[in-house]
Amino acid sequence: MSAIAYRTANVDGFNVFYREAGAANAPKLLLLHGFPSSSHMFRDLIPLLADRFHIIAPDLPGFGLSDMPSRDSFKYTFDHVADVIDRFTEVVGFDKFAVYVFDYGAPTGFRIAARHPERITAIISQNGNAYEEGLSDGWNPIRAYWQDPSQKNRDVLRDMLKPETTRWQYTHGVADESMVSPDGIALDNYYLARPGADEVQLDLFGDYKSNVAMYPAFQAYFRQHKPRFLAVWGKNDPFFLPPGAEAFKRDIPEAEVRFFDTGHFALETHAEEIAKTIGDFLSR
Repeated sequence: MSAIAYRTANVDGFNVFYREAGAANAPKLLLLHGFPSSSHMFRDLIPLLADRFHIIAPDLPGFGLSDMPSRDSFKYTFDHVADVIDRFTEVVGFDKFAVYVFDYGAPTGFRIAARHPERITAIISQNGNAYEEGLSDGWNPIRAYWQDPSQKNRDVLRDMLKPETTRWQYTHGVADESMVSPDGIALDNYYLARPGADEVQLDLFGDYKSNVAMYPAFQAYFRQHKPRFLAVWGKNDPFFLPPGAEAFKRDIPEAEVRFFDTGHFALETHAEEIAKTIGDFLSR
């Protein structure tokens, strides 16, 4: 087992916090988290893979311990988030790497992959969507905001930032809730409660429509470059449905798809199984 180091990189004046483990000369693996989490979500996965891979897991801009500048000085869009993480990979020397994407990490990672296909050795998507059929009805309130970005529709989305909603995201679809550590829930709620964090997250809810608009571009990248691809999916996810996982095989026929009997935050209950699946996949 490799110890995890906790570092901060200066990315052209923007501070990106990240976790790092594994030998510097090992194959590189970038882990990208989702909403409303941080690199803390990988706390169980990293030690299970660090004996074979050089792992880096950053906190996205506005999340965790990375900078959360004011909305006046930083535009909270997925294009901008991807710009920072793209540059981050260069700063930390990740020139060729596999990428694990989850939730918000998917449109971030897919943007980077489409920009630099030569840098990507493989993609692992854990409930990271790129197909319309993968979006559940749980997106309907956010879709309403895309269609009419009124203050009323924006305020409706504040329910998704409440502590009880965070807990529900972690536990929905989980057979035994005692397997879900309360620490991740508490930490996510702490970050969401910071002054200004609500408006940052509402901006990203609104901009998620840009990700759906880019689905055809992501799919074109998959078809053209056919990266080695593994989907590991919590099949009871209330936001990203199993058909979204199966859809990757439409553009990458050799893609591997594995379902686990759990919810959105699959690593909370199935870190060991997912780590073994990833290790076997990347070793081939």
